[in-house]
Amino acid sequence: MLWYTWGLLALSFGVVAENGLNGWLRYAPLPDELRQHASSLPSRAVIVALNETETSPVYVAGKELQAGLKGVLGYTLSLSHNLNLSASTNSSAIILVGTLAAYNLSVKHNVSTLAADGFWLNVKGGQVTILGQNERGALYGAFEYLSMIAQGDFSDVDLVSSPSAPIRWVNEWDNLDGTIERGYAGASIFFRNGAVVEDLTRAAQYARLLASIRINGIVLNNVNANATLLTAENMDGLGRIADAMRPYGVQVGISLNFASPQTLGGLATFDPLDPSVVGWWTDKTAQLYQRIPDFAGYLVKANSEGQPGPLTYNRTLADGANLFARAVLPHGGVVMFRAFVYNNHLDPSDWKADRANAAVDFFQHLDGHFLDNVVVQIKYGPIDFQVREPPSPLFAHLPHTNAAIELQISQEYLGQQSHLVYLAPLWKSILDFDLCVDGQPSLVRSILSGARFGRKLSGYAGVVNVGTNPNWLGSHMAMSNLFAFGHLAWDPTQNPQTLLETWTRLTFSLSPTVLSTVTSISMASWPAYENYTGNLGMQTLTDILYTHFGPNPASHDNNGWGQWTRADSTFIGMDRTVSNGTGFAGQYPPDIAAQFEAPATTPDELLLWFHHVPYTHRLRGDGKTVIQHLYDAHYAGAQTAQGFLAAWAALRDDDGGAAGAGAIDAERFDDVLFQLTYQAGHALVWRDAIAGFYHNLSWIADEHGRVGYHPHRIEAENMVLRGYVAVGVTPAVTASNGTAIVVADGGVRGEAVAVLDGVASGVYDIAIGYFDVFGGRAHYGAFINDEPLVEWIGDLEDRLGHVFSTKLDGHSATRVTVKGVGIERGDVLKVIGIADGGERAPLDYVAVLPAGVVD
Repeated sequence: MLWYTWGLLALSFGVVAENGLNGWLRYAPLPDELRQHASSLPSRAVIVALNETETSPVYVAGKELQAGLKGVLGYTLSLSHNLNLSASTNSSAIILVGTLAAYNLSVKHNVSTLAADGFWLNVKGGQVTILGQNERGALYGAFEYLSMIAQGDFSDVDLVSSPSAPIRWVNEWDNLDGTIERGYAGASIFFRNGAVVEDLTRAAQYARLLASIRINGIVLNNVNANATLLTAENMDGLGRIADAMRPYGVQVGISLNFASPQTLGGLATFDPLDPSVVGWWTDKTAQLYQRIPDFAGYLVKANSEGQPGPLTYNRTLADGANLFARAVLPHGGVVMFRAFVYNNHLDPSDWKADRANAAVDFFQHLDGHFLDNVVVQIKYGPIDFQVREPPSPLFAHLPHTNAAIELQISQEYLGQQSHLVYLAPLWKSILDFDLCVDGQPSLVRSILSGARFGRKLSGYAGVVNVGTNPNWLGSHMAMSNLFAFGHLAWDPTQNPQTLLETWTRLTFSLSPTVLSTVTSISMASWPAYENYTGNLGMQTLTDILYTHFGPNPASHDNNGWGQWTRADSTFIGMDRTVSNGTGFAGQYPPDIAAQFEAPATTPDELLLWFHHVPYTHRLRGDGKTVIQHLYDAHYAGAQTAQGFLAAWAALRDDDGGAAGAGAIDAERFDDVLFQLTYQAGHALVWRDAIAGFYHNLSWIADEHGRVGYHPHRIEAENMVLRGYVAVGVTPAVTASNGTAIVVADGGVRGEAVAVLDGVASGVYDIAIGYFDVFGGRAHYGAFINDEPLVEWIGDLEDRLGHVFSTKLDGHSATRVTVKGVGIERGDVLKVIGIADGGERAPLDYVAVLPAGVVD
């Protein structure tokens, strides 16, 4: 009997186990067949770094080159800091890294056009020259060169590279108590128990990763900020973080609580125009800059989701932003002011109410009122990091205001790193969108570069939320999103697939098989997730009132949050037209507004974002009705997720290794296999919940008869139960037949038994649907004729990082599958559950699946 459980055995791949700590900076030894091409770089070359100060990014670049070449090629190269190159070495080969100013380079190769942070990389024969416009740029150039070498690329290059925008920051949502809002990878690496942690090793390691993808700033704390961050002790701690990250050119900034002068400072007000408030912020800012001379600046969330702000005093949002801008201006700082301002108590009975209108409503009349060191930080879409949104129209309304785009690397609504979703294609669809401002080409990325409106301060902010998990994001595959974000912020014209391929070679292997596998499943992951969650523009149908993870389409409507689908028994979708709806379509420039005003010209993938249509409305693309497309997409997406698991599992060769003679170590191979196994099961929960919900709402049958039809399942409540009792599940569509079983109150052990007299003898896969809730680690065992089949523990909270539920619902629903089970007609299948704490060993169903049937 061949069987498989959650607890995978370690595989012997013949390579050193890795935990993901180094990300794409592994500097793995090149295979011999590639290393022989390194002859153009003599093993006796000398590295010359034109700065001997250990906290300098140029010094760090020299050390990084030394370590990287040692790891990749096995070269032990000497490192010099002597500006007199002729005296520094007798070697004919030099790897030089420094700034243009330090080298006194004569103008050539268009190097004079380098922007701040830009670099020139010249490789010719045994000579390598890496020069930055500043020290940060020199470090970026060193990482670029090492990326080439690590991929076996020893070609001559003459590369001049400058960033598309000066602001390339990450936003961490860390709380002072060590928790992280929307963090799925453990506790904060910065804060614990109300203060900055003592050991900042991980902060320095993180700065190294950020520098390698050309990120130059980090906001350390949650936008829902705690005012006590500004105590003297905590500001000292912030100084220590800045010291740890400075050698990598990463400047630190912080989020502010607008009411701090009152809650922390004891003032009677936090009115941004009150002189005492102005003085308080001026003083606090000066104290920060005394500790951190290169402090990046502030990020402010105001008058949103209960946060305080200037509107409390009938001041404008510009008044609030400019308060901080004046405080940091003498020190060269920047204020990032979030445009995420909206009313979360909307009246759902008001047909004209629309949360999507909020950003333009609040900010368009303030264009030109912000000081020049203020940047309005705009979420990429009008709602909140959904799987599909049109670009925020606010980008078109601020020609006289600096703007940055806010992207979310942390997968809040998109599987929370327990689902593989490669986000770069989503971001690229936004960055390449032409808003046609004033009838002229106006790509979002050209607005962000400052080119379209002539702005000098603009850029990118990515919400990341790394944690203490060794692989930073709780998922090896999710790191591709951080990698892609940094590179797209530097150059948004880059191809997401090309970036993914580079990340794969650096992170996993140069094996063509591994490259093909990771590329194919990652590039398919966003469309698949969209298909099995929420498509046609009706947003990700996750539970917006609870954990933002599993399915609950009913949670979207009839509340004040405004993430509505307006679904009833006949119609679905928001009417955002000017003619009859909320008017949101009219916030776009005329050419785009006209396109979105009519269903006939709105792209299918955004149809339900802009239009309230019957379920029977036929799509332009495939001619299907909306409801049939919804059914088909959810089944297709879930099927694609099964393919991810199969493709990754196929990398394991007959000897227990990975394709390409040990191309991936066992630890990371098993980690990814485990997560893809979980995703394959949870995608089915999504499929059944969403398809079932809209089937029950519309009463329109699936043309293929799939919805609600599970001929291979045995419902747990229909088995012979001992110690188990049936309970309803809410929402009902997240359980098979709306019902589960749990160990009875006061009990510890339950049994569910079924005689397989309706199953023909043969080989089957056994899938057991259950719920893994937060609050215990129940034990389970399944048996055929009292012979052990599989044993497992409800411990996903220890193995996955998403927000867990204390309830039986779409967040906790999951399943375990046993492959290749030999069954004779009449065999007895028994599942035993041992309750633990609040987890009452809940079971949903058992499916006896013929070969190749997923259920």
